[in-house]
Amino acid sequence: MALFLLIFAVCLFVIGGVVLILLFSRTPRYRTEPEQLLELFDKALASQVGENEWNLVINYPIRHDDYLDGVRRRARLLMQEHGRHWQVAQGKPLLDKTGHAELTALRNHLAAHHRLRTRQRDGS
Repeated sequence: MALFLLIFAVCLFVIGGVVLILLFSRTPRYRTEPEQLLELFDKALASQVGENEWNLVINYPIRHDDYLDGVRRRARLLMQEHGRHWQVAQGKPLLDKTGHAELTALRNHLAAHHRLRTRQRDGS
């Protein structure tokens, strides 16, 4: 009987601990920041990004910043229109020439917007 009570108490303690941990833990959140998009665009322009890395960032919606989500959607559209998925494995660029030029413009626009926001936040 004593062994049964000991096992019951240990199981109750473990299950209770797991329930408490689950009750008080928060759901992890992934927040894409402008620096991450700029880094991804730089890698894509230098032909150093893989298709999986590109899809991981670009296909994940950005809910905390509408502007960044617009940039993400535009980059996803660029990939649909000008992407060359099959040539990445051969070491060739992810985008064709037109897509490369448009991604460069998008990257420069995002960098300027990020600098402006940073300057406004630091100045205020």
